[in-house]
Amino acid sequence: MDSSNKIALGNQGLIVPKIGLGCMGMTQIAGADIYGKADEAESIATIHRSLELGGNFLDTADLYGPLANERLISKAIKGNRDKYIIATKFGFEIDDNEQLTWQINGKPEYVKKAVERSLKNLGTDYIDLYYLHRLDPNTPIEDTVGAMAELVKEGKVGYIGLSEVSSQTIKKAHSVHPLTAIQTEYSLFERAVEEAGILRTLEELNIGFVAYSPLGRGFLSGDVKSPDDFPADDFRRSIPRFQGENFYKNLELVSEIKKLADEKGISPSQLAITWIISKGYLPIPGTKRVKYVEQNIETVNIQLSTDELNRLESIVPLGTSTGDRYDAWGMSMVG
Repeated sequence: MDSSNKIALGNQGLIVPKIGLGCMGMTQIAGADIYGKADEAESIATIHRSLELGGNFLDTADLYGPLANERLISKAIKGNRDKYIIATKFGFEIDDNEQLTWQINGKPEYVKKAVERSLKNLGTDYIDLYYLHRLDPNTPIEDTVGAMAELVKEGKVGYIGLSEVSSQTIKKAHSVHPLTAIQTEYSLFERAVEEAGILRTLEELNIGFVAYSPLGRGFLSGDVKSPDDFPADDFRRSIPRFQGENFYKNLELVSEIKKLADEKGISPSQLAITWIISKGYLPIPGTKRVKYVEQNIETVNIQLSTDELNRLESIVPLGTSTGDRYDAWGMSMVG
């Protein structure tokens, strides 16, 4: 991936490829497989292939596993740490027995504890981009970001960001220390950050935007045909987007998207990812397979005309209801 396929994330100096690699699905979360079973060797091969193609931006979190995902990445990057840009997250509290409490902890003392653990698990002495995974309602964001700013001063963290927060929270945090990135779910099926004015806030403050689940948790790939396609323990079964009437309405939307992708000679996944890149945002599609990372990275070379963009957005106009992206508990944590 040459320099023309890189972008500045925020205005603090972080330069990244136009597409990243989401690593969540490479390990379990709290004993459950996410998006099906993963194979460690294939996951590591996927990370290595991504690097060969210029995709050196990896997204992980201490939640994933917990901790196992960071340890897998440590194996994958060993001996080549300086070739990768690593983003990880903290906030879902993990106790001393490596058990998830499912509580959010943004207290300064926990920030320091979490970063040391992530540094150890990643096998590195610095983290390129460090996010607060979810807002702690019991800790002022100024306190959390103040502690994160200390990590930057100490050289343990290069840049800081937040995930799933409101414009109000972003402004408060940014006044304490410049934010480099905000990460939120964003796709043709999930555009709440547009509707809430969050993207406008980021533009005003020169903060980068990272889009996770750019394929609508796999729906936009065109491979999902029935709710029964998912294993019994697949967490998507609990998401309203994949349930009842929502599922079949969304299936019709994907069918229309696929027609446009077919005309262009690309996959629906590539079309959905290219749509985000064309807006100047950074998608981090998750995969644990080499063939998909190759297809995903190819999107940096795909161009969409104004007409094609308009046609795509006419299929799924802003405000289209596709069903909530989490169950009620998950939605309660979205800022």
